[in-house]
Amino acid sequence: MSSALSSPECQGPVAITGITGFVGRALAERLVAAGVAVRGLVRRPDATLPEAVERITGDLDAYGALDALIADTSLVVHCAGAVRGRGRADFDRVNVAGTRALLARIGQVHPGVRLIHLSSLAARVPELSHYAASKRAAEDLYDANTRSRWTLLRPTAIYGPGDRELAPLLKSMARGVAPTPAVDGARVTLIHIDDVVDAILAAAASVDTVDGCFELSDAHSEGYGWDELCATVAALRQRKVRRIPVPVALLKAAGRINLTLSGVLGYAPMLSPGKARELTHPDWSCDLRSFEEASGWRPAVDLKQGLASVLGQP
Repeated sequence: MSSALSSPECQGPVAITGITGFVGRALAERLVAAGVAVRGLVRRPDATLPEAVERITGDLDAYGALDALIADTSLVVHCAGAVRGRGRADFDRVNVAGTRALLARIGQVHPGVRLIHLSSLAARVPELSHYAASKRAAEDLYDANTRSRWTLLRPTAIYGPGDRELAPLLKSMARGVAPTPAVDGARVTLIHIDDVVDAILAAAASVDTVDGCFELSDAHSEGYGWDELCATVAALRQRKVRRIPVPVALLKAAGRINLTLSGVLGYAPMLSPGKARELTHPDWSCDLRSFEEASGWRPAVDLKQGLASVLGQP
């Protein structure tokens, strides 16, 4: 991706929302290592980030912070997003209202700024969950009247060093136990964090991705069966991985119980009825052709390499 880093859009400063998250941090580290100036929106000025990152303290609803973030920038990468919540409002607060505020400020004060928005493949099926619906609603804010040169990227499940969502399952597999949804013929897709960062940079460097929405996965875009994933981990770790199919009804019941407990104990749940529906959705295959043709990007990390980066060699 050296050519993408040398493009005018990446000459900096590059502004990143959600810079302390999994994708935002990985993007910032890549840019800083390449000598690109990076500016990030943070809630706390003491957030752990590369020293070279310029920290702008504030939230997406603070216009002063947004102005400071966007001023004189060549590129804004919108990675901020809520992935946990009890109800739709918890997700909309960041995913929809935050995006609306960012677009409004760009349109009012910084029209024409290049904007890459990291959405989610879940937005393709908004009826599954509050998260998916909020991501789709955020995408729907972009139209012909948007005063920015924008690109929407829909990555599937992202994994790699630093991930906290898929890591528990992958580490359980590495120990020899794989609790997975009991959905016959289910296909799941994955993409390594390095490929996501490459895709963001490729989108920024390509005028053919402007005003487009693109799906992202690794090269195995038709997806993996759970048995195939278990076999890959088993070969990597040189030990048997026992798959334990979890009945769909049990997974959904666990989501309901967790949602109830979250209201009593005051935490934002990851496993909810909506997340259970996402996990048991049978087909997360992707169409990579449009983005590959528009940007020249190709996923470079295969499953074995990617899992090795998370689990290490045996």
